[in-house]
Amino acid sequence: MKNENNEAKPAVSRRRFLAGGAAAATGATALAFPMIARSQSPITLRFQSTWPPRFIYQEFAMDWAKKAGELTGGRLKIEMLPAGAVVPALQVVEAVSKGTLDGGHGLPAFWFGKHPAFGLYGAGPDFGLDANQLMGWVEYGGGKELYAQIQAAAQLSIVSYLGGPVPCEPMGWFKKEIKGVADLKGIKFRTSGLAVDMFGGLGMSVVQMAPGDIVPALDRGLLDGAEFASATDDRIMGFPDVAKFYLQQSYHMANNFCEVMFNKEKHEALPAEIKAVLRHVSHSAHADMSWKSMHRMSQDFIELQTQQKVKIYRTPKPILDAQLKAWDGVIAKRSVDNPLFAKVIESQKAWARRVMFWHNNVQVSQSAAYNHYFPKGPLPA
Repeated sequence: MKNENNEAKPAVSRRRFLAGGAAAATGATALAFPMIARSQSPITLRFQSTWPPRFIYQEFAMDWAKKAGELTGGRLKIEMLPAGAVVPALQVVEAVSKGTLDGGHGLPAFWFGKHPAFGLYGAGPDFGLDANQLMGWVEYGGGKELYAQIQAAAQLSIVSYLGGPVPCEPMGWFKKEIKGVADLKGIKFRTSGLAVDMFGGLGMSVVQMAPGDIVPALDRGLLDGAEFASATDDRIMGFPDVAKFYLQQSYHMANNFCEVMFNKEKHEALPAEIKAVLRHVSHSAHADMSWKSMHRMSQDFIELQTQQKVKIYRTPKPILDAQLKAWDGVIAKRSVDNPLFAKVIESQKAWARRVMFWHNNVQVSQSAAYNHYFPKGPLPA
């Protein structure tokens, strides 16, 4: 190669070129990230969950906090305390809003008393959606924006990251076998959120109570049945010691998911780059929670039957049909009383009508494939 005077240019070695490029890249990187210095002290926040220490959902909450630390390179440290460490479980949202806590972990349905539309985020009629599909509505169907409107209507000063799919919750534990709708009439039953209205529509005598009181109430005969969460946490709570009939499948909480909330003032004070990362923390935790749930809950589901001799069976179809009809009544009544509730319902319906039409047409039957390869199931014949 020659210059403009037709003189030969000195050759530039590939090694020298790469070394110079690497130096330039290092300089560019340093210029691109001037604010992230190793000497910066981490931002430490104190959170509390709604879950007792041994619950798998407390583990999920701590997983979220750990991921926040990892993905921010240690700049954000969240101490995730269990329920009751600072305030009672169901007072977490108020404590976060007021700044008593920097943040918290729970379920949107827990704040049903603040505004009934909170109950539509995982604990209301599902229109055929599972938890992951309902989260699709949150992210791309307007659900996130509507949630902010509900928080404003409830006068809560919080910023929330929704996500963390809860598998379809069992209908519950019963002291006697439930075979049909008639068996539900008048029985004393514990549930929460909008499910109180739905189960009441089936003729059940419904009560709400704190998680720690449920099993003792069943043991003393104050309850005939109750529902809580999953095979894993239900087992930890001691349900199989006081009831032996465990109904699976229900429309009362078929698409639940979790919530991580920050005090709004504390959230706004976070550096912009940390707030950008938090969205990805939520997505990462959502995926990991779904995989861990598969692993742990399937083990406990089987061991409840094989080791603790619990009779696990599917909720009879007439009861499921009656649940859907009961939801129709709840929707109609609540929509008349609350325009924001009605707005959320119509948004969810629009999403479900389109997404589930697509899903139901393209998804091959999973149960048919499973029964082909495992006709006897996972249990000994």
